[in-house]
Amino acid sequence: MSNDNMSSGIFSFLLKDRIVAPKNFNRWRIPPASIAIHLCIGSVYAWSIFNPALIKELGVVSSSADDWSLSSVIWIFSVAIVCLGLAAAIAGKWLEDVGPRCVGVTAACLWGGGFIVGSFGILTHQLWLIYLGYGVFGGCGLGLGYVSPVSTLIRWFPDRRGMATGMAIMGFGGGAMIGAPLKKYLLDFYAKAPQYLGTENAINLITENGRRFAEVAGEKVEVVVATATEAAQLAVPGDAGVYVVGTGNTGAAGAFLTLGIVYFIIMIIAAFQYRVPADGWKPKGYEPPSEAESASKMKTLNNVHINQAIKTPQFYQLWIVLCFNVSAGIGVIGVAKTMMSEIFGSAPPTSELASIVTATFAGTYVLMISVFNMCGRIIWASLSDFIGRKNTYHCFFLLGTLLYLSIPFTASAVSVDPKIMYLVMFYAATMIIFTMYGGGFATIPAYLADIFGTMHVGGIHGRLLTAWSTAGVIGPVAIAQLRSISYNNSLDILMNKIDPKAFLDKFGAPVEQLDQLVKAKTVTISKLMEIAPSGTVDPTPSLYNTTMYAMAGLLVVAFFSNLFMRPVNSKHFVENTHPGTIK
Repeated sequence: MSNDNMSSGIFSFLLKDRIVAPKNFNRWRIPPASIAIHLCIGSVYAWSIFNPALIKELGVVSSSADDWSLSSVIWIFSVAIVCLGLAAAIAGKWLEDVGPRCVGVTAACLWGGGFIVGSFGILTHQLWLIYLGYGVFGGCGLGLGYVSPVSTLIRWFPDRRGMATGMAIMGFGGGAMIGAPLKKYLLDFYAKAPQYLGTENAINLITENGRRFAEVAGEKVEVVVATATEAAQLAVPGDAGVYVVGTGNTGAAGAFLTLGIVYFIIMIIAAFQYRVPADGWKPKGYEPPSEAESASKMKTLNNVHINQAIKTPQFYQLWIVLCFNVSAGIGVIGVAKTMMSEIFGSAPPTSELASIVTATFAGTYVLMISVFNMCGRIIWASLSDFIGRKNTYHCFFLLGTLLYLSIPFTASAVSVDPKIMYLVMFYAATMIIFTMYGGGFATIPAYLADIFGTMHVGGIHGRLLTAWSTAGVIGPVAIAQLRSISYNNSLDILMNKIDPKAFLDKFGAPVEQLDQLVKAKTVTISKLMEIAPSGTVDPTPSLYNTTMYAMAGLLVVAFFSNLFMRPVNSKHFVENTHPGTIK
């Protein structure tokens, strides 16, 4: 529908010219609405809370042969981030035309509706429906919700660009702080334990094509064999042993449906609070900086049109800066809970870490990621108002590289000597990383306004978010692929140490069927460690080492892209480009 048709139609009350703020309007009414929307869509950062449930949707207590793999579930998060960037890029110019309220309402429909469609995908065990709902529809809602307040806030707060965008985008980083415990609560609320048959030794198990079966009431049914650790992670902790596939419920479908409804209501209410300032408005007592003051902080007093901005090298330098900064963090966020459990959860039961790193602790780790992500957005963005955007990103890349390189050291050390000290080091390093990850998002809109002016900063920001889409693929794919390579290498190393007879007794199949057993998720590193020779070092904590080296390399490239940033050439300014392109 065209804007002209909308201006005279039933949706006209959503358009920009209908939401101009009256005189003496309090500009501080805008940030809470922006934060509310960003808190809702920011729950995407708590996606890893759903991973354990989705990869055990049929087996519930442990993954069954027909359950989705972790790599296929991680891609849902990636698709959502890709669609976020694409929607923001396409809708950036539309936002400038119709205003933030119309875009915010559309975002509410897509984000809430995406969860609802995804819930039907879980109920019917159709993965493509989750991709369509949460990934495509939800991802587009993410993009529209994300950009809806940015240019509006920059215009309302010309005196504090960094702080203003930091406040709104702080909400996006903090979305998981509320979303993580809420999702955990809903998963537990709707969960139902599968049918328990008994201990592994008490049940006559049959292995066929890598799958495990047992007889129940004269019928052969597929089962999973759960360890004590897996059984303890049920909503109502159970016993180690044999459970019937398809008889329980992880609670994921109910959680998706509930969240879809709640997020839709909150976002609709918030979107109707948006207003835009009248032409010529400025804060009381505010005077724009002089040309000399602006030049000293690399701030332009001119404007670059949205179509001209993508012809400048500065746009692509900032694109690399954002893409690689996000890639380094987003892959870790997507598997945060799983990574914490794998690096520290495999500690021996007698170690001091065993009683600390539980499923609850891993869930809390996701929550703390959100807290530091959120705090980093307002702290770093506000700091950038004083030290400059370029220097702020220098901090991200120099410090971030050192911190990423520290993680492999910590993981390798804890596999040999599981001490709490290494957990503290890992925790501190990752939390600082996530403050800078969030700070990068919050500072980029102000950086764009400094470089290209405020005329079309919302649209330019939307197009730059294609870097986020790219990072949404690079980060999770790098994590999944590099982890997969490390996992397979670790399996091979362990198999060379394991007695074939012990393997046969444990899994009911010979070593020659290893590939089938691994594919059916009957054989895992944790289960191989149960029959590994005494003194064998568990390779699980080191599965992410190669990934961390790769992430550090990305930050080095981003550092040099930011280092060579210069002011835009005057030939790209509005007054020096075709008037016909200006609207």
